[in-house]
Amino acid sequence: MLKKELIIKLNEPHEGQQKVLSEAKRFNVLDCGRRWGKSALAVNLLAETSLGGEPVGYFTPTYKLLDGTYTECLDALSPIIARKNEHQFIELITGGRIEFWSLENQLAGRSRKYKRSIIDEAAFTKNLWQRWTESIRPTLTDLKGDAWFLSTPRGKNDFYKLFTKGKQEEKNWMSWQMSTYTNPYIDDAEINDAKFDLPELAFAQEYLAQFNDNAANPFGSQFINACTKELSNLPAEYWGIDLAKSVDWTVLIGLDINGHVAKFFRFQKDWLQTKNFITSIIHKNKPIIIDSTGVGDAIVEELQRYFNSMHGFKYTSQSKQQLMEGLASAIHKGEVGYPAGHIKDELEIFEYVFTSTGVKYSAPDGFHDDCVNALALANKCRIEHKGSGNYYVI
Repeated sequence: MLKKELIIKLNEPHEGQQKVLSEAKRFNVLDCGRRWGKSALAVNLLAETSLGGEPVGYFTPTYKLLDGTYTECLDALSPIIARKNEHQFIELITGGRIEFWSLENQLAGRSRKYKRSIIDEAAFTKNLWQRWTESIRPTLTDLKGDAWFLSTPRGKNDFYKLFTKGKQEEKNWMSWQMSTYTNPYIDDAEINDAKFDLPELAFAQEYLAQFNDNAANPFGSQFINACTKELSNLPAEYWGIDLAKSVDWTVLIGLDINGHVAKFFRFQKDWLQTKNFITSIIHKNKPIIIDSTGVGDAIVEELQRYFNSMHGFKYTSQSKQQLMEGLASAIHKGEVGYPAGHIKDELEIFEYVFTSTGVKYSAPDGFHDDCVNALALANKCRIEHKGSGNYYVI
């Protein structure tokens, strides 16, 4: 009887991937741009070891991120899969086994023995250094296994700390920095188009794989500090209002003719108190841009009956991206100023998250961004009403 030939089809490494594979040491840190091909490389690395009959561990920051690589491993190894459990493990007829772990599980990998461990999207793993030293590194001891850290950068966090070990030529460590341009299957024109759509820091991080201080922040620490000034004593000419939603704060920011914060109010009141406060603080002829998203619509319509130049602004992913890019540009150019305190604090923790549909701007979970929103709206008001207002020579 003729034996059926089993064909395993793995990814053909492109030149950059071949370089990485040829230079690899025991502990490897790959810092790469988006669409470089790290997922394809991960599948090959997992398959290579498990085909040899060895156990492998694959780790990601969340369960959701396991799906793509698990599915690709199923497709590539299907002819020789002996047993599997959805998103948990794949056993091969060679005796090899790939185990899939989410690092949301605090016990991920503990008590296991691996010939190879791969930590994908490593820069997005909370407490990466601790998880590596206390949980994942011990899994490699018995079999003298190797490790791979794969990720796009996210500021200078624990992933950067691991990256520097390879760059400093530390024994057994190797690091690479690969931009998206080094993937021959991605058209350079597509990458160049993204450069025009993204903030400079976002493009440098997501496509050029560059580590930057606080790179997830669209404003930049040095620029935030440079624009920190005392509260202006000139009249407020341009206003931005962000209305509270549930546990958030209502914030009013008024900029003077020079773009510096002259009035700042942050409070939590019911709607009637909020309306009365706004109408008592702002002159009815001053230009205002106010958040009109969701329930804000009805509130804005009521206020517009009082104010002569109030315009609503609806937040969408695209409109907020454009709004924040406008604020980032103003901060980088030194066109706005704000006092230390709530406004500066929110600017410093504000971040973007790169998604398939663009850049999502918000405060991290558990923090507020009402002051940033109000400042951005006031800045938009300033830009759209340049040339209006009272000028003062000081």
